[in-house]
Amino acid sequence: MYLSNTKTILFISGAFVSHFYWGKWLTFFENKGYKVVAPPWLHKNDSVENLRKQNPCVKIASISLLDLLCYYTEIIEKLPEKPILVGHSYGGLLVQLFVQKDLAEAGICINSFPPKGFTCSKFSFYKNIMPFSYGLFSSKKTFILLFENWKNTFFNIVSIEEQKTEYEKFIIPESKKALRNLFSKNAKINFRKKHVPLFFISCSEDQIIPPKLVQWNFRKHRNIHSITCYKEFKNKNHFVILHPEWQEVAESVVKWIEKVT
Repeated sequence: MYLSNTKTILFISGAFVSHFYWGKWLTFFENKGYKVVAPPWLHKNDSVENLRKQNPCVKIASISLLDLLCYYTEIIEKLPEKPILVGHSYGGLLVQLFVQKDLAEAGICINSFPPKGFTCSKFSFYKNIMPFSYGLFSSKKTFILLFENWKNTFFNIVSIEEQKTEYEKFIIPESKKALRNLFSKNAKINFRKKHVPLFFISCSEDQIIPPKLVQWNFRKHRNIHSITCYKEFKNKNHFVILHPEWQEVAESVVKWIEKVT
């Protein structure tokens, strides 16, 4: 898979969903001449149906941010060269952390979770995440995102039919521990450090990571030694990976990669 001179793009999934949601993106970038890989999260290498049948799953519930960092680091280090990283949501935070560790040629963060540190601009994000990470149920048990949350917060402004279809195709059990770790030292970024090119993407209708939060993250990463870019897409939601007009975003990513690598 990795024997040619073509650049490799590694896609990192967000929380709540199966890595299979990258399907159309993988085909799109392959057709552009890239090698692509979208590994599932640790303990999630199974079909959506089987993962749901396993809920609650102790293995998935045990997943921490540190586990994910170690797991993806091992995958990245097995590649013949540093990959271009594309991360969505929680995966966008992982991209920032890997860029900090100098494990990428470039990084694209789509509707990215922010790093550790409370600011007023993060208030709405914490308010949305806290119920999932600190709910009534034990952290040793997994949980599945409710359809109402999916419909109203994560995959809004599309038809109810599309919301139901994508929910059934991709929503899987999630770890509370991984979400709680967003407040841990492992989620901290050293913004003063020089970094490879970073591209932050936001969507105007994102109800969990609004554009102003992505802009905050973008501004914190900017320095005179590094390329840091930002773009907002109108009329798209948090799960833009599945949005009917996802290709507009993918095209923008390709053009940016061509400019900076």
